[in-house]
Amino acid sequence: MLNRKIIFTKPLTAELVDTTFDETAPLTGSKALVKTLFTAVSAGTERDNLRGEPNLSCLNAQAVTRFPIQLGYSGVGTVVAVGPDCRRVKPGDRVIVCFGTHSEYNLMDESSLYPVMEGFGDKEAALAVISCFPAEGVRKTRLEFGESALVMGLGILGLFAVQIARAAGAAPLIAADPDPERRELALKHGASYALDPLDEGFVKTVTELTGGGADVAVDAVGNAAATSEALACLKRFGRLTLVGCTRHHGEYDLYHLVHGKGVSIIGANNVARPVYESRPGNWTMGDDIAAMQKLSLDGRIDFGALISEVHSPADAPSVYTRLGEGKKFPIGVLFDWSQL
Repeated sequence: MLNRKIIFTKPLTAELVDTTFDETAPLTGSKALVKTLFTAVSAGTERDNLRGEPNLSCLNAQAVTRFPIQLGYSGVGTVVAVGPDCRRVKPGDRVIVCFGTHSEYNLMDESSLYPVMEGFGDKEAALAVISCFPAEGVRKTRLEFGESALVMGLGILGLFAVQIARAAGAAPLIAADPDPERRELALKHGASYALDPLDEGFVKTVTELTGGGADVAVDAVGNAAATSEALACLKRFGRLTLVGCTRHHGEYDLYHLVHGKGVSIIGANNVARPVYESRPGNWTMGDDIAAMQKLSLDGRIDFGALISEVHSPADAPSVYTRLGEGKKFPIGVLFDWSQL
């Protein structure tokens, strides 16, 4: 059977590659074969991989970047076959695919598949795993209703974080990004204020709007300058969560920005969570995926508003050319595998 895949074959080059697999071979253990409906582009992660940046692994600082690379960790599909030990999924189930790939078919252990709730759309479901980065980030700050919050960076992670912080009761809620269109989106989705972090006096403005500094900050940018600015905006004993991937080294004035103020810095990568059992402030992937669907179905989180473009996988070379150029890239980009 043909199984077409989007693969980064070399730096700044994405191709739709024909591969095959034997569909007559029986599945083993708890494996499930999933026919893909949609996959979502994770712009920051995929841009760094497409360019062949170093330091791509958050678990292994010595990892070397090598091509080919295949990504596509947030997707949705339909189960077509299961192994004899599968208990959670069955053929015909719509499932959210966690850490799969941009492929027509994904062969996954059922532990990486999560049910799509009735009423939750396929396109929205393709963003579910991506949404869990900011969900985890906000949750780990232990944000309480009535506390002030700052979200730095308004790509898809930051715009999800704005909506989640709003649902959690942040007040005031400040969003920051140099792009005026993204600031406008943040206001539409619940931010109390939207500021340009490059403006002179940004830290002073945040401090005044929050009555002495933000209680919580979510860094969805992932570079030293933005992280340092977010830390400067925090009040004494504030909490900063790192949602954007800080893959490049930078200098931080930890003595004044962290040590002296008693600030907490919290890592919130999607792999930095419990596997089997949620606990307060630290939930499993499955529980966060379920929570985000519930918030969407209850009208508190708008997934659909963050979907900017939908493409055939055949368009992958041009889509990734735009991403690799580093120019303004759309918020949410999906591949529709039914278009092949």
